[in-house]
Amino acid sequence: MKNLFSKNSLIVSCQALEDEPLYGSEIMAKMAQAAFMGGAKGIRANTKKDIQAIKKVVDLPIIGIVKKDYEGYDIYITPTIKEVQEVYDAGAEIVAIDATNRQRPNGITLAQFVKNIKTQFPNLLIMADVATFEEGFNAYKLGVDIISTTLCGYTAETINTPIPNFDLVSKLSENIDIPIVCEGGVQTPEQLSKALSSGAYACVIGSAITRPRLITKRFSDVITNEIN
Repeated sequence: MKNLFSKNSLIVSCQALEDEPLYGSEIMAKMAQAAFMGGAKGIRANTKKDIQAIKKVVDLPIIGIVKKDYEGYDIYITPTIKEVQEVYDAGAEIVAIDATNRQRPNGITLAQFVKNIKTQFPNLLIMADVATFEEGFNAYKLGVDIISTTLCGYTAETINTPIPNFDLVSKLSENIDIPIVCEGGVQTPEQLSKALSSGAYACVIGSAITRPRLITKRFSDVITNEIN
């Protein structure tokens, strides 16, 4: 596998929800430019439009996702081949998919989904977003290219697990010989350092860098708590 990121890389997730002031492809492209200027070695982006806009302004590998809700299913990160096609058409080098053990839309298994991606998009690397070691190891056996701890803390099985889950990063890196990415809950430079020393090949940081509403709230909550 061609390594698109060097070891110890910082990847910045540039995403905004529709109810946030920074929502919009042009703004996310500016955010990606700022991340690039600050030393990011890759970008994680959501939607075809955002990926295309970012590709125009920064020469960095992009982890592409399309968040899509399907009624009756908890999986929403690039859940079907339709969303993978959008990521591919946008020009992303990597597609991130939900690789948890939850039921998938259309009744397809993860094994079949990974096989379909490899068949239809042979040049597209696959990042498996997982919540547990077992899910990561299963995805590894299915032939994905990268494992990320993105969904730890967001599934029924892991909902009360503190993040960042450095123990999960360590266990995955000790037992799997493909890049392990720490994603989820990294808020400080010290936590980034610990993620890398725990065995992470790279680290994705989103909210702590690119979502000023949440960043501001962290500080304002301190004041609120002091007053109360």
